Order: sequence, then C-alpha cells, then structure tokens
Amino acid sequence: MLRRGTITFWNDGKGFGFITPNAGGKQLFFHIKSCSPHNLRPEINQSITYSLSVDKQGRPCAVKVILPDNDCALEIKKKERGLSVIGAVCFLGVVCFSVFTAKIPILVLALYLGASLVTFIVYALDKSAARKGAWRTSENTLHLLSLIGGWPGALMAQQKLRHKSRKQPFRFIFWITVLVNCGAFTWLFTSTGTATLQSFVHDNSDLLHTISKALTH
Repeated sequence: MLRRGTITFWNDGKGFGFITPNAGGKQLFFHIKSCSPHNLRPEINQSITYSLSVDKQGRPCAVKVILPDNDCALEIKKKERGLSVIGAVCFLGVVCFSVFTAKIPILVLALYLGASLVTFIVYALDKSAARKGAWRTSENTLHLLSLIGGWPGALMAQQKLRHKSRKQPFRFIFWITVLVNCGAFTWLFTSTGTATLQSFVHDNSDLLHTISKALTH
C-alpha cells in the first residue's frame, strides 16, 4: 500500500535520508536505491509516496520511494549546471587571454589549471569515499583548494559529479572563496599587484625555471 510523506532529512553524499509520514509517526529511513525515477535526486521538503517495509534488523523503513517527476524543475537545474560550467570555462578563458596579451605571466594560468585539476580529483575521491563510508576529505581542505585557484575545477566537479552542489552552508562558504580569489586575480592588474607579481617572479626565477623544465620533460 502506497503512503504519503515528506523528506525531512537527506544526505546526498551517503545517499540516505528520512521521511516523515503525513499520517504521523516516527521518521522512516530510506536509501537512494529505493527511489525512482533513478535520474532524480531526493531533496528536503519534497512530498513523496512510498511503501512501508522493515530492514534486516526488523526496523520500519521506506521502500519504493517515488520522487516527484518535475520536468520543468529538472530542466532548470540542468541549465544552472550548464551555466556554472560555462562560467568556470569563461574565467579560465580570461586568464588565458591575459597571458596571451602579456598582462600576467603564464605561472598564473598554470596555477589555476593545476589547482583546478587537483580539486576536481579531490572532489571525485571524496564522493567515492562518501559512498563507501570511507575517510572523507575535510570541507576546510576543499575550501582551501578553491581559495588558491581551484574553484573552476570545484565548480565543474560539483555540477558534473553532483557532489556538494546543494549542501549548506558549504555552498555559501564556497562562493565566498570564489569571490575572494576573483578579487585577488583582479588585484593582479593594479599597479601594486603587477609590481608584487613581477617581484615574486624575479626573486624566484631559478625555482620557477626548474619547475618549468620538470613539467616539460
């Protein structure tokens, strides 16, 4: 018999949550594997239908959870994901153009590309760990990677892997790191920023040359 309820807790990383029955009573555990359609993800405050069952320990749980198939909302989310990826690519395009026009050294582009690649990989590993119940990467580490220039990779990972794409306050702090990093990038085009960057490159020219040779061989 199908029953109605509302999703009142959802852990997207681990793929489980709790449903509060409309008829009242204790919250019921459910897993992502019990949900359909399979292309949708559960969200807090969603009204759903489900069947009542028991788990291996004899505890009541929800199975055959039917999520609302809102095609319009799904299309909006797809567009939002697309815009996020386009935004990250456009920013990297601005960095490339700045290097091409000799506004900033190629070191800056290498930093953004390298940090973004590492950040994307870390997000992928963290999502895999969440599914397996293994050791997780701390959110502070993810924010630090975004802050130093890996936010384009983080943005792509959030949307492509659907990891950390809804969780609050993680998203709020993430966007703060993006704004701070973009502010620092803009500062490089000021007279003070340009002088500071040129001084850094000059003082560390030997080290940068060694790194460049190592990367090209």
